[in-house]
Amino acid sequence: MIISTALNWSAFPSIVLSIVLAFAFGYSLSILPILRHGIAFKAALLLVLAADTVSIAVMEVADNGFVLLVPGAINAGLNVPLFWISLIVSLGVAFIAAFPVNKYLIRRGKGHAIVHEFHH
Repeated sequence: MIISTALNWSAFPSIVLSIVLAFAFGYSLSILPILRHGIAFKAALLLVLAADTVSIAVMEVADNGFVLLVPGAINAGLNVPLFWISLIVSLGVAFIAAFPVNKYLIRRGKGHAIVHEFHH
């Protein structure tokens, strides 16, 4: 959101960029420890896709949905407190939305439970 706001992009490309970057960073942060354990890239990528896709998707729906629901937030400039406040709150909303989803998945041996052994 910061990048697209600085570039004065409209709502749609801003949301697309934030989703693409969220998945790219989420997957890359998860795959590094797995690769360090000597797992082949393709196998590691498949593990990360299985472990993180639902969590990241839920977070992005909540995060971007919140920003879109706050009047003027998506179009607020970087020098406007509304931008920063809505961004911070949206991240909290995303965490609250994803937490029960992740808890549910982990209890069933899915989600982050799939890659837990590689994160130590």
